[in-house]
Amino acid sequence: MSFLYLLKRVELAAKKRLEEVLEPYGITAAQYAALTSLERHPGLTAAALARHSFVTAQTTAQLVRGLESRGLIAREPDPKSKRQVLLALAPAGLALLDETRAPVQAIERRMTAGIDAEQLAHARSALESFRVAVEP
Repeated sequence: MSFLYLLKRVELAAKKRLEEVLEPYGITAAQYAALTSLERHPGLTAAALARHSFVTAQTTAQLVRGLESRGLIAREPDPKSKRQVLLALAPAGLALLDETRAPVQAIERRMTAGIDAEQLAHARSALESFRVAVEP
């Protein structure tokens, strides 16, 4: 099995589990990625959110509309630009992330249960090296 194929299988399996645990909360894995991106990087533009959430600009527009309509995110004027709008987590979005932390962390614990802390640190380092090597 090729390494790229194995990486994709891990990604798909993790995404499937993520979708399963997020379904009761009424959000998708893509919406969760957008919310966590805004938590880590408050005040993103829609274009930056697309890059951080691994989706296209068109998908981001749909995500933003859906999350905003549920009161999970808010649009704020960019103080540096009259034409830019920045996105931020609303209190309800932060509360939802707090609710979903435990089930999401359980997926990660399950995924890494067979390795010790040193192996996990090496795996994280290797994955980061792979990312840097293939990104433009």
